[in-house]
Amino acid sequence: MKILVINCGSSSLKYQLIDMENESVLAKGLCERIGIEGSKLTHKPTGKENYAIETPMGDHKVAVQLVLDALMDKEHGVIESTEEITAIGHRVLHAGTVYSDATLINEDVKKVIRDCFDLGPLHNPANLIGIEACEAAMPGKPNVAVFDTAFGMKIPEKAAMYAIPYEYYEKYSIRRYGFHGTSHMFVSGETLKKIGKDDAKVIVCHLGNGASISASIGGKCVDTSMGLTPLEGLIMGTRSGDLDPAVLQFICNHENIDVNEMLNILNKKSGVLGMSGVSSDFRDVREAADAGNERAIMALDAYRYRVAKYIGSYTAAMNGVDAITFTAGVGENDTQMREEICEYLGYLGVKIDSEKNAQARGKEEEISTPDSKVKVYVIPTNEELAIARETKALV
Repeated sequence: MKILVINCGSSSLKYQLIDMENESVLAKGLCERIGIEGSKLTHKPTGKENYAIETPMGDHKVAVQLVLDALMDKEHGVIESTEEITAIGHRVLHAGTVYSDATLINEDVKKVIRDCFDLGPLHNPANLIGIEACEAAMPGKPNVAVFDTAFGMKIPEKAAMYAIPYEYYEKYSIRRYGFHGTSHMFVSGETLKKIGKDDAKVIVCHLGNGASISASIGGKCVDTSMGLTPLEGLIMGTRSGDLDPAVLQFICNHENIDVNEMLNILNKKSGVLGMSGVSSDFRDVREAADAGNERAIMALDAYRYRVAKYIGSYTAAMNGVDAITFTAGVGENDTQMREEICEYLGYLGVKIDSEKNAQARGKEEEISTPDSKVKVYVIPTNEELAIARETKALV
């Protein structure tokens, strides 16, 4: 069984073709600048030479066809025809309260994705375009939607509901959903395997330009830091994370801007970028901090402090923690950030092996000492494999 995994953004399409017999990646790649001048396809077949082409991609339908052509290319391809593709798994951002598990796509599912455009205005429209492009290119092939909110949808009401009039939940499904769900599901599952304890209490720190934390018991999510949208929770590359809602009104009134512009500021101009004035890239901010930039130092201090606070609150929520796992770009590669966050956690009995931590860059590693009361891991996320597994289970 070969599963094609598709992840469509507003102007991009990431893909992997995975052989589920041994879960090996046959090929992966990226279409960039779809609908924009300078469109480019980068194709990376396993065991063969990579190649890239710049060619017009007016829409995602063109991009999907170019991906299929690359997969079947005589020189760079890995399959002879689309008949070898069993099914297509799609990352879909939001399904509101309707779907909390992966599901085979039909017209009703597409309607739900469309109905949630206002909950995921950047992602849901692109996700639907990618689905319909695959349906057109490979008629009759099963398509599966794996929702980014699925993992967080299972949190209990006490964690999910906002303290606002209940009618807004009834009318508009306003509640906390959580995001990065596919990553949290995969990494928490891999952590359980390492611990060898089915009911283990696990905190996953998905730290990248977008960042979130989840708490799970036995692989079932009990809380997660993102909310109705990905804006809630941790300080991120360009997102503010948690803040007093009255800040919006205050700035709107004083700057004479509307709430839409304010949300654009909170999503795209805030976070470590807004605090430091340097960059949304943590490497640039770290370099500036090391050079003595006080705002960069403050931004990094605030970032790791917020992460440590969430770990502490989730330990309380679960009445304990067995393992803390770091993943995603910053979590997997920033050894100093991991150690600095764990310095806050001495009260939990967390002890880090500095040498192991320094070596753990983008690879699976236990970085806690043998006498640490809480296991600490680095586990690279693999959302594509998680989507492929969900797709295989359904088809």
